[in-house]
Order: sequence, then structure tokens, then C-alpha cells
Amino acid sequence: MGSLLRSEEMTLCQLFLQSEAAYTCVSELGELGLVQFRDLNPDFNAFQRKFVNEIRRCEEMERKLRFLEKEIKKDGIPMLDTGDNPDAPAPREMIDLEATFEKLENEMKEVNANSEALKKNYLELTELKHILRKTQTFFEEAMHDPYLGEETVGLLGEEAQQRGRGLRLGFVAGVILREKLPAFERMLWRACRGNVFLRQAEIDKPMEDPVSGDQVLKSVFIIFFQGDQLKSRVRKICEGFRATLYPCPETPSERREMSLGVMTRIEDLNTVLGQTGDHRHRVLVAAAKNIKVWFIKVRKIKAIYHTLNMFNLDVTQKCLIAECWCPCADLDRIQQALQRGTERSGSSVPSILNRMSTKQEPPTYNRNNKLTKGFQNLVDAYGVASYREINPAPFTIITFPFLFAVMFGDMGHGLIMFLFALWMVVREKQLQAKKIDNEIWTTFFGGRYIILLMGAFSMYTGFIYNDIFSKSLNLFGCQWHATKHEYTEAVLNHGKLFQLNPNGSYYGSPYPLGLDPIWSVAVNKIAFTNSLKMKTSIILGVSQMFFGVSLSLLNHRYFKNPLNIFCEFIPQVIFLFCMFGYLCILVFHKWVNYTSAEAGTAPSLLIGAINMFLFHYPVPKDGQIGVSDGQKGFQGFLVVVAVLCVPWMLFAKPFLLRYQQRYGQKRRKFDVLLGDINGESEVAYASPHARYTETDIQFKHQHLSVNSGDLVNHSDPEAEVTHHNDVGGTHHVEEEEEKVFDFPEVMINQSIHTIEYCLGCISHTASYLRLWALSLAHAQLSEVLWTMVMRIGLGFSGFVAPFAIVIIFAFWACLTVVILVLMEGLSAFLHALRLHWVEFQSKFYKGEGYMFQPFSFEDILDHGGEEK
Repeated sequence: MGSLLRSEEMTLCQLFLQSEAAYTCVSELGELGLVQFRDLNPDFNAFQRKFVNEIRRCEEMERKLRFLEKEIKKDGIPMLDTGDNPDAPAPREMIDLEATFEKLENEMKEVNANSEALKKNYLELTELKHILRKTQTFFEEAMHDPYLGEETVGLLGEEAQQRGRGLRLGFVAGVILREKLPAFERMLWRACRGNVFLRQAEIDKPMEDPVSGDQVLKSVFIIFFQGDQLKSRVRKICEGFRATLYPCPETPSERREMSLGVMTRIEDLNTVLGQTGDHRHRVLVAAAKNIKVWFIKVRKIKAIYHTLNMFNLDVTQKCLIAECWCPCADLDRIQQALQRGTERSGSSVPSILNRMSTKQEPPTYNRNNKLTKGFQNLVDAYGVASYREINPAPFTIITFPFLFAVMFGDMGHGLIMFLFALWMVVREKQLQAKKIDNEIWTTFFGGRYIILLMGAFSMYTGFIYNDIFSKSLNLFGCQWHATKHEYTEAVLNHGKLFQLNPNGSYYGSPYPLGLDPIWSVAVNKIAFTNSLKMKTSIILGVSQMFFGVSLSLLNHRYFKNPLNIFCEFIPQVIFLFCMFGYLCILVFHKWVNYTSAEAGTAPSLLIGAINMFLFHYPVPKDGQIGVSDGQKGFQGFLVVVAVLCVPWMLFAKPFLLRYQQRYGQKRRKFDVLLGDINGESEVAYASPHARYTETDIQFKHQHLSVNSGDLVNHSDPEAEVTHHNDVGGTHHVEEEEEKVFDFPEVMINQSIHTIEYCLGCISHTASYLRLWALSLAHAQLSEVLWTMVMRIGLGFSGFVAPFAIVIIFAFWACLTVVILVLMEGLSAFLHALRLHWVEFQSKFYKGEGYMFQPFSFEDILDHGGEEK
């Protein structure tokens, strides 16, 4: 399985890059995506780093591109996405990009400003046109209105009218938003105390707001009043309600003349607006062709400078120093990328890649493909594997969909799930190109291969259960036959329900594969399937737990921890076998050695397990088969051994660690004293292959010490040797404080693990009964849905039957997909996930590592260019 079983071997490297070549080298490493850089300036904030000005320039370019993108989307212009992935531009090309974006932004701002001014002018002229038309109508109506005299008398008063008819009413005309008109009218009435006369008319067509671009409804109004005081008050009210006032001539001839002028200006503005819109469209279409590529270039530049800010400068200010994690298998590819970057920059000094030695735990890196990625994400959601720890993902590829299918077993529902996943897999590239942002869809599409396997396994288990939409298939014939002397016509016509009698009705050999279809019509179907699925769940659960404990042996051997093998693995296996391995053997023994005729006298497994741990074996009654004396002795032996495994797991390891810590310290002091006598503490050992320095000697002695209540990892001796590369670089060993052995802490830690394992064996075995419970629930819910919905449609007859069956089938199909496939599928998925996270992985998996996150342009572009 390669790196999928264990993570890739990682190494810490040091990079020495010339200042001129650093940009292009990092660019090549970003395209490669195999290097995780460490921040060597953790105490510096973002504004104290060297390339902060370049990052600001990139952010300014991103702002301009977002502005252009917003304008393009506003006009509904499609943005061309050819899928090209251009290389990061050279630093000198930033000036050209900045000039291009600056020119486009200024041009768009100028066009927008001109367009807004023209639209505002057009709006004012349009409103003035409506005012001239409506006021003309107002005046004509007033001339022919017989009640105008009464209104004028009420407005001016009788005395003023008698003093002379030379007094004329003043008026103002304007436009106001239609929703403000009622409040505007009330305010005029109250503020002017009824001494004004208001006429209004609605403008039929909505008008475009030049600022927001929204369509608004407006109304034309004209207000008659007398005196300058009322005129001032009316204007203030209009200003408060944001009403626009326009000059309106008093005579009809002047209004007609102004109206003709307004129409001419509106036609001219329409021409200018069309030309402005065409120019704007041409600019945006040209920008839409390149904006995706521009975004990629700017984000790559920004990512490179973010990475360069993590480097250190040497004292000469001509070389950048970086530290990075990278896979050992890809060192040659990384070296080639550095060489390409150096050649692109034109630098004559080669870049140096120097491997380092460190005690820090490397990141975890598992290579995945499209199939394994989804299962790896399920494992990583629980916890990232520690470095070189056994990875549960390759085993999860099989066990996860299988346990899901045990709970979801139905050929029909599994087929629906399988076809949906198969559609996503076949149209994978087309669906990825659409870049759908819906979170639910993204979840389903990301797990398409998981769903595909879950559907395939569900069809298999449904075939074993002989269950398809709560019905059975009679593929191999039935081995049950009713006898006339037992099921007579009188008995059958009596109307009572009878259970199948396995002794009198069973003939022939067992059903070739799965369940006999006769059980689908048997009244005692649940009693039979419950017993079968319950025992199968226990067998599957104990088998998976045994497998998990066995995987811990691979971890102990790889990390060279023999103490964990003898003090943890062996007692754990013995304890689990004595408790539940023997129970599984009894299940198979009962299946093989008891026929249908002896089924009623076979011993109960549950009662037998309880009696085994209580050492109590009552006398069997009613013809039940009891436990032999030899079996009693063997069962008692298993219980005693299981109990003895508890102190073995609890005390052996802590006391052995304390013994080893005491005598290991004396041995270390003796070795250091011997080195001082030989005069070799300050010099290297002479060796034809490698040099061992004092630091390496200390590192070697630390393998004899103990930290964190466990043996120190004895790594490959080659890791302790100082390596040389082509340029003569050496390892750098980071010093760490040696942890002091604390026996009470180790004892408490071991007690917790022992109690957790012993109680977990019991609770986890019971937890696997969810396989039986959910399988029963799914089957019964499917049967209820068929009985209460679909059977109603099948009961119609006559000409109504076709219409009824179509309608009821559609309703049944919707309920099947929503409830049985989606809801029950999600429930089985979560339960299978819990079985793997808790019951399976807890036996061997720590998950205390951290993810390898390489500097990769592909990941940065997928996440929108956000730097994490």
C-alpha cells in the first residue's frame, strides 16, 4: 500500500537561495507542491517583514480586479475560463500588470461617472417632460372646473377676492417618490393649515435611479399657494421629503415651447447614453477574457511574497535562508525545481538544499488518489495520524462501506445509491467544471466514491438478506414445504396465523446463498432474523476489534517498542479472546452442531456467558442441554486468565520502566565518564564512513532514557549519522530538554489506558449490536412503507386502478428516497463512522500528528487565494 499504510518519510531541509533567484525558486516549488515551509520569523508581525510593500501592491491589484469583476457581473458578461494555469509572472511584470489594472480602473470609473451624470440628466429631463404634460392637464381642468371658484374663494378668502382680482396664486411643481406622497400631503395640510391646494398624478412607467440603478415609481405634483411665507414653507417641506422641484412656465405657449426643447435634449441624451454603454461594454468584454488569468497571476505573486516573508536574510543581505519539510522520496524533484528556478532567474550561483536532523515530529503526508481521498478525510476528521503510524484509511475502504451495508442492506435502496454515485463519477469532470458552491452538493460530490462503494456493498448484503424494497426474490427455489397433515384446508380456512415449523416443514439442503424467501411471509420472521443478525453483529464486531489490536503490533514493532508488545499487546489479545473470542466460538459451535430438531434444547449463549463469569451452572430444565464438566473447567480457566491480564496490563509496564530508568541512568553516567577518560568528548570518533560528534553521542544515550511514560522511539541509526550532500552541508541537531521520568504520572496514565481497554472491550462489543438494530429498523420501516402506501395502490381495480397506482407509486417513491435512502442512509453512515472512530481505531490509532500542508499554488487557487 506504500505511503497509504504509513505516511511518507519526511525530512527537514534547509534552503540557501540567492536574493535574485529566491522568487523564481519559490515559484517552481509552488507549482510542484511538495514543500512545507516553516516560519523563521514568528516574532515579527506582518508589517515588520521584508516584502510587506510587495504584498500591499498585490492586495491593491486584487482590489482593482474585484472592482472589474463586479462591473462585469453587473452587466451580465460571461467571464472566459479556459482552465489555463499560467506561471507566476516575474517581479518586473508586476509594473505592467499594475499599469494595466490602473488604466482599466480609471477608464471604468470615468465611464461610470459620465454614465451616472448622463443618466441623472436624462432623469431630470424625463421628469420635467412629465411635469409639463401633467401641469398642462391640471390647468386645462381648472379652467373648465365649475367648482374652481369655490376652491379659490376658500383659499384666498372673500375679502381678498373683493379687493381685486389682480391677486394671482403662486405654484410650484415637482416630482416625488410615490410611497412618500401620502405623508407629504398630510405634512402640507398641517404645516400650511389648509391654505394650499395640491394636485398630483402618477407617472405610469418606473424610472431608473442613476445611483443605485433600481426602478422606482414617482408621481408629479403641483402646489398652489398665496404669499411668500407659504412659498418658503412649501419649499422647505419639499426639500425635507426629497422632492425634486422644476421650473414650470405659467402660460401654455411657454410650456409647449419648453416641452419641445426638452424632447430634443432627451433624444440627444439617448444617443450619447447608447454610445457610452457600447464603450463600457467593449471595455468589460475585453477585460472578461483575461480576468481569470489575471486573478491567478496576482494570487501566485502574493503567495510567493507571503512565503518569502517566512525566510531569513543572512548577514550579507544577499542570501535567503529557509527551512522546510519535504518527502524524502521527492528530494530529487525538489532539487530539479530549484535548478529550474535558478536558471529562470539568470543567477550563476546554484541554490542549496541541505538535509537537517531534528527531534521535532515531522508532519504526516499520505499520498491519495480520487478513491482513497474521501476515506482519508474520514480518518483525518477524527485525528491526523502520528508520523509513520499505521493509517486506518486503507482498511476503512473495505470495512466502512461493509459495516454501513450491514445496517442498510437492501438491494433496491442500495441500487438507488449506487446509480446516483455512478452518475457523479461518470460526469466527474463536467460537474467539477461547474464549480457548484452549495455545501450539501459539495459534501455529496466529495464523497462520491464512498457512496459508490456503500451502494455496491448494500446491494450485496441486500442479496444476502434477500431483501429488495421489503420483498424477497426466489432465485434458488424454496426448501420449505407445507405438509397436508399439519396445514389442512380446515386449519388454513380458520384464519389464524401459524408459524413455520422447521421440524415438520423443512426438506432438502440449506438455501444456497442468503435467506430462504419463505421467511418473508412467515410470522416468526423477526424472531429468526433477529437471532441471526445479532450473532453476526457480535462476530463482526469482535473480528474487527481483534484486527485493530493486531494492527497495534505493527506499530510497536515499527517503533521498536518491545515493552509495549509484552506488556500491552499480548495481554490485550488474551483478555479479548477469553472474554468474547470464546463467545464467537460458541456461536459457530451452536450453528454447526445443533440441527433444527435440537434447536429448542440448545443452550442459550447469553445465559451461558453470564453463568461463565459467575461460576454458576444451574441444573438444566425442560430438556435443555447443560454444560459438561470439561467445558466448565475450561470456561473457569478463561475467566481466571482474563482477570490476571488486568494487573498484567496495569503494573508490568510502569515498574519495568522505572527499573529501566534507574539502571539506564547509571549506565549513561558510566559511558560519559569512559568518554572523558579516552579524551573523546570534544572530538569525533574516527570512522571510515561517518563522524559521531558529542551531540550524536548524547542523542544516542537519550534512546536509553524514558519520557512520557513510554520507551523512547529507537530510530534508524542512520538518522543519527551526520549526512553530507553535494555541497558539503551537514545536519543541524536541535536541542531539547530531556523530560524527567515521573513514576506516579506513568502509573496514572497506564491505569487510565487499562481501565479504558477493559471496559471498552465490553461496551464496544455491545456497541456493535447497532449493526443488528439498524438493520432490523431499516427492514421494518421498508415493510411498513410498502404495506401502508404501495399496497393501497395495488388494491384498486377497474378504470381507476392505473391512475391510482401512478399517483401512489410516485408518493411511495418520494418517501422511499427521502426517508429510507437519505435519512436512513445518513443514520447508517453516522453509526458506521462511530464504529470506526471509537471501536476500531481506538485499539491502535493515536491520531496525534499534524497535517503536511505544502506550499502549493493549486491549493491556494482552490481556496480563493487566501493565505493561511
